[in-house]
Amino acid sequence: MTIKETIKELLNHKTLSREEAKEVLVNIAKESYNKSEVVAFLTVFMMRPVTVEELSGFRDALLELCLRIDLSAYRTIDMCGTGGDGQNTFNISTLASIVVAGAGAKVSKHGNYGVSSSCGSSNVMEYLGYQFTNDETKLQEQLEKANICFLHAPLFHPAMKVVGPIRKELGLKTFFNMLGPMVNPSFPEYQLVGVFSLELARVYQYIYQQTNKKYTIVHALDGYDEVSLTGDFKAISNTGEQVFSPTDFKMNQIQPEEIFGGDSVPEAAEIFKTVLNGQGTEAQNNVVIANAALALNCYFPEKSLEQNIADARASLLEGKAAKVLSTLLSLS
Repeated sequence: MTIKETIKELLNHKTLSREEAKEVLVNIAKESYNKSEVVAFLTVFMMRPVTVEELSGFRDALLELCLRIDLSAYRTIDMCGTGGDGQNTFNISTLASIVVAGAGAKVSKHGNYGVSSSCGSSNVMEYLGYQFTNDETKLQEQLEKANICFLHAPLFHPAMKVVGPIRKELGLKTFFNMLGPMVNPSFPEYQLVGVFSLELARVYQYIYQQTNKKYTIVHALDGYDEVSLTGDFKAISNTGEQVFSPTDFKMNQIQPEEIFGGDSVPEAAEIFKTVLNGQGTEAQNNVVIANAALALNCYFPEKSLEQNIADARASLLEGKAAKVLSTLLSLS
């Protein structure tokens, strides 16, 4: 079936099988379609939810095509959100990743430039001076000495590289937002993933149940793809699901504007450095600590949530996380 026929079928409310979805994405990566065809294909999935079959097929394609990186000696965790929640918070999951590394876990952070926010994790890391690499030895050394390495998605995923400019021009969330956290090229054993809707949380749960990952999927009930502390949030893991409120973390509920991310990369990087250096507001610190604690809870299930919150707080406020970043930057 040509891409035009596929798009016609989709516009007639048909859905793709896992195999068909995979085939289309492989062809996008090979640049077999022109830009208009790719845009038309992406647009269909902005008008209706992606099915489990379709998302699984897209994921299969990206994982088959990706440059795999072997970090299996390290027992790593990835922490990232789908983005696309339209909330423009500061780089909470990137900061939380560094805090988690400071608390003793090994982190292989998968990230990309911001599409629907002004500053994605790759934007801030690049601005701070991190040199992206797909050199396995370098990444292993960073994990070894800094407890964290950063995997910039386009260096590992040919399809993401091809659609990157199109996504940037569209500036809207596409199914690639949903795929980002699922296709870490180092296949980490542990993962904290934030999603922008409960519906997507269910799709993730279904797909992750078929892997041997230890996972926690997070969705703030007021729409954030992370623990925002602006209200209650749901956490779905291998062991069940639970709704938490900020008070469960002994933290105050905060206002959305307290975790705003700025309107530009330099502004976002400024907030990032302020928080990392222990100068953040209580709201900024707490939101980073809460996300880090949830990741540590996934990675160190033998510890209590209270202990993991305390470890995350110590990592941020005693300068361990700041040391992780300076080590990482010196190695890159």
